[in-house]
Amino acid sequence: MKLFIHIVLTAILLLAFACRVNKPDALIFTEPKDPEGVDTADWISVNEGINSGFGNTDFRYSRSKPPEGNITSDISLTGWKGEKVHCQLLFWSVYNESDIIVTTEKSEEDNFIPNNNIIIRTVSYVLADEFLNGCGYRKRDTIPSHLMPDLLDDKNIFSLPGLQTRPVWISIYIPPETDPGDYNIMITGISDSDTVSHNINLEVQNILLPSPSEWSFHLDLWQNPFAVARYHDVQLWSQEHMNLLRPLLTMLAKAGQKCITTTISPQPWGGQTYDPFETMITWIKNSDGFWDYDYSVFDQYVQLAMDCGIDKQINCYSMVPWNNTFTWFDQDSGTYVTGEAMPGSDKYEGIWKPFLNDFKAHLLEMGWLEKTAIALDERGHEEMTNMFNFINESAPDFKVAMAGHFFEDLNTLIYDFSYNWSNISEGTRKVVETRRLDNKVTTYYVACGIPQPNTFTFSPPSESCYIGWLASAMGFNGFLRWAYNSWPENPATDSRFIKWPSGDTYLVYPGAKSSIRFEKLIEGIQDYEKIRILQHELSLNPSMEAAEAEIRLKSFLSGINPSTLDSIHANEITAKGRHMLNEISRLE
Repeated sequence: MKLFIHIVLTAILLLAFACRVNKPDALIFTEPKDPEGVDTADWISVNEGINSGFGNTDFRYSRSKPPEGNITSDISLTGWKGEKVHCQLLFWSVYNESDIIVTTEKSEEDNFIPNNNIIIRTVSYVLADEFLNGCGYRKRDTIPSHLMPDLLDDKNIFSLPGLQTRPVWISIYIPPETDPGDYNIMITGISDSDTVSHNINLEVQNILLPSPSEWSFHLDLWQNPFAVARYHDVQLWSQEHMNLLRPLLTMLAKAGQKCITTTISPQPWGGQTYDPFETMITWIKNSDGFWDYDYSVFDQYVQLAMDCGIDKQINCYSMVPWNNTFTWFDQDSGTYVTGEAMPGSDKYEGIWKPFLNDFKAHLLEMGWLEKTAIALDERGHEEMTNMFNFINESAPDFKVAMAGHFFEDLNTLIYDFSYNWSNISEGTRKVVETRRLDNKVTTYYVACGIPQPNTFTFSPPSESCYIGWLASAMGFNGFLRWAYNSWPENPATDSRFIKWPSGDTYLVYPGAKSSIRFEKLIEGIQDYEKIRILQHELSLNPSMEAAEAEIRLKSFLSGINPSTLDSIHANEITAKGRHMLNEISRLE
């Protein structure tokens, strides 16, 4: 009998094909085959019909194996009013199951969370590689590839080929007006052959989490509008392009994003992305030898981002581009000219002083000057020193934002500074606190050379959440990541890139599709805000219970530092931390 089952399973495997998922925006994403294949022996003991149960949002589950670990029929969640909470429901089957529809049923209690605040999304798999040595070129054919669950597809219906597991991501947004208490949500999966049901118990606590626009966390994920135009094959800065950018920017605003990424010179970071960043401001040297500037694209993009809810800061890259090259349109020759100008040279100042004067006048006219920062990324000490001296003399009204290595003598000159992860130490806490008292913003960032914590497609999802906890523990204002949507060639199926570990260049997908990584990052930001609110409320509460809770919270955070993950897994820290926050939030 076992031999017969094994033969049948093998036949099913040979007949299985990649799932096609129709997108609302008419995009069709085809899941790739699993490079590691399927071992039919893994499925021998699996029951017939649809198998299902809740897994853990901190873990990634293989498509080609039945889920391992603690899988439960029901699950309990806890959240504040205004918070978004998640769970992951898994479906797996030995045989083909077509058109499984996942729906919700709610109790008849008053003030229950509306159905449209319960979002059911099917998790899709993409190809990923490994960290290896981090940064540097890599050849796909020579590196082992893996299938990773990441893309959240806005559909509650899917087919389940035999010998496959399909995660379903369930997000519940708790409206601010929700009455505190316990609520039950029934999740049902229905196909032609079977029906399964599972219960979510949701405890709503009597504390309000402000809306993302009011979060203090300084989130700075760099947007790449050029990738959007290329991927969707639309004209750059056309109305079609704007329509595609709008949902991406809106989704980012709902994560609490503070900064608009703009470019004032071509390719400020060289060609390190599949779609290089070009300038949003056209420089024109007219026939009289003077400079003119076309701000129309810059204005269009900034206004769009603000309309979508990103309106705190405009970061302009860069007065110190990689290779220190600049491009302008020469009116006499009718061609674009590229030249080199080193910070500190007469040529550099001759190029940038007229621009800064004109740019300042334009920003004043638009009402954006106070929001604008001249931004740069990972430049050398001498280059930065010369640029800062020049700005202080020629355009002192401009703020400066910088991501890179920390230099003590330049610290006070930078309004918004993001620490390179490798520079963070215990001494960083004091620097961050001093900058905070001086009303300066201090964040940190991780990139291709950081094995953990990170947001690669193969990184444990808990590491994305841990980012918020580390920020809180070290006193940072927030977090920076250089790539929100710098997509590789086919991001919806293959997250690998020729230069960096897979997923390093993007966090979200075409069609404004979120990811497990992005949702877990937001979860960590919510925890950051909850910690901030609880710390404030506990400091005002004279009770003994509040004093004990304050000590407990402080003690827990003091154990989180840049080396914590060397000995403890991120999901252990975030799970313990969230359990602690839930207990403290229940104090009267």
